[in-house]
Amino acid sequence: MSQFFNIHPDNPQQRLIQQTVAILRDGGVIVYPTDSCYALGCHIGDKEAAMKLLRVRGLDEGHDLTLVCRDLSELGRYAQVDNTQFRLLKAHTPGPYTFILKGTREVPKRLLHKRHDSIGLRVPDHPIVQALLAELGEPILSSTLQLPGEDVPLNEAWEIRDRLEHQVDLVIDGGGCSLTPTTVVDLMSDEPRVLRYGKGDATPFES
Repeated sequence: MSQFFNIHPDNPQQRLIQQTVAILRDGGVIVYPTDSCYALGCHIGDKEAAMKLLRVRGLDEGHDLTLVCRDLSELGRYAQVDNTQFRLLKAHTPGPYTFILKGTREVPKRLLHKRHDSIGLRVPDHPIVQALLAELGEPILSSTLQLPGEDVPLNEAWEIRDRLEHQVDLVIDGGGCSLTPTTVVDLMSDEPRVLRYGKGDATPFES
């Protein structure tokens, strides 16, 4: 049965943040709030935890996951970013965007897109996530909490606990989140390409 933490959305309790990070480091899968939807997360280096996360989503092991980073500096460790890309990233992070970029050697090979060696990365604007990332010291491997066969992500922590208490290790109640996932922007080509329209304004990436 999963644990359930009530963490203040504006002033996260450090004790609970530390306990959450301990669960991540111990191979746990957590549910946590972001500036878009609630998300599933696990440790970047734990393949078994990643497989567990994918099972919750009903996805196969080839499905691409996202690295949730603390800031642009951390993002730059895991993605190759040129000057043009950096300017775009700087203008739109933190925020409800996922950017597709070429991964570096810091990214476990199993997480890279099989043909393009790319990875989705994002820097969310949410105090709980920022506190978790500061304590963890590395990205969280993540996916939107949208269950198989459902059209919208789960949004209420009590419902998440009721439905997933035997499938995840921790549910964080950080208040209500949006039902709209991130806007996904591919930065691998000369011109940005919007792959999914979501919460973030896509206008700056459209020619």
